[in-house]
Amino acid sequence: MTARLLTNIGRLWTGSEILSNAAILTSDDRIAWVGPASELPRSVPGVVDDIVDVDLVENLGGGLVTPGLIDAHTHPVYAGNRWAELAMRSSGLSDAEITAAGGGISSTVTVTRGTDPWTLCNGVRERLAAWLRSGTTTIEAKTGYHLTRDGELADVRMLRSLEDEPGMPRVHVTFLAAHAVPPEFFGRRADYIDAVSAWSVDAAAVGADSVDVYCEEGRFTEDEARWILSAGRRSGLLPRLHACDQSRTGAARLAAELGCASADLLHAATEEDVAALARGGVAGVICPGTALQTGARPQVRAMLDKGVVVALGSDHTPGGGGITSMPLVISLAVAYLGMSVSEALRAATIGGAHALRAPDRGAMVRGRLADLVLWDADHEGAFAWTYGLQPRRVWRGGEPVTF
Repeated sequence: MTARLLTNIGRLWTGSEILSNAAILTSDDRIAWVGPASELPRSVPGVVDDIVDVDLVENLGGGLVTPGLIDAHTHPVYAGNRWAELAMRSSGLSDAEITAAGGGISSTVTVTRGTDPWTLCNGVRERLAAWLRSGTTTIEAKTGYHLTRDGELADVRMLRSLEDEPGMPRVHVTFLAAHAVPPEFFGRRADYIDAVSAWSVDAAAVGADSVDVYCEEGRFTEDEARWILSAGRRSGLLPRLHACDQSRTGAARLAAELGCASADLLHAATEEDVAALARGGVAGVICPGTALQTGARPQVRAMLDKGVVVALGSDHTPGGGGITSMPLVISLAVAYLGMSVSEALRAATIGGAHALRAPDRGAMVRGRLADLVLWDADHEGAFAWTYGLQPRRVWRGGEPVTF
């Protein structure tokens, strides 16, 4: 075994406490030891092949080190852009008017279907690399812009293969064929729901981790979501749900009923919804950038008070926002949603790990993955001051990432 030592860390945020003048020892891809540098064991397993003196790197009294950040909600597999549509929306046009002018999700589906796989893959690769460069070592990545069996399965395979390339974050792949009903199924809605349910087996076979449904007025009903998520669970996929985005539905309570891993967005969730999520042990994934863009105020404080595990996501999507920086998401969670820096940072690490059901990451604990970030700061309060704090160094599985 080989080992790597990070020492003279001025401030280490472990997820549960702050350590000063700390050290971290990694062995292969795991954390072997973490604690005050003065208590570093005299003998370590294997050979220490790299010693990183954080004080020399940062020149700020040792700098700030945290676990790698986790983006719990993204839509990165698409081609083209919808910038013109965003300009129309900013001018006051409604979604119906934009759709009538050729915009909306169907426009992205058309462009994505018409893009060759090589070009599509290169675009996704660039986006994933941007996340890692921002200090995000794990992302949840949804399909949902092909809406055909072969296209959606190819997207799952692509995401799974990109994860193994150098300079890529870890990827939790979510099968989201239930993003919208495609035009070729016009008048045959039930047929599409049955088809998506049947595709779940294939999606699991080629590497998907979760299945998601956009449960919203104009998308999929609660009964349709229940049918699709149940089929996905039988296929071995974790169920999760887009819930209470723009309209008041019972999606959040459905997520609790089904025991979903997460209910996402939750812009219109009520106190009753929050209580149901708490009883069901469902993580609430909040996307501050999208909330700000739409003027929504998800009940984050009520979730935290009632014991709901809160995670953060960028909701990167061609028709919404193009954020690939979780430090920016943390800043927005503090400034717009009223979370404390510690609450937001916890949601972007431990909370994200919980939402993805990935207990092997998100905290500085012996045995967890050695996904670490050295930030260009000496205190976590910098996340509230610098909108998009930059990392100085990133380690994925104990290995330094080359930008």
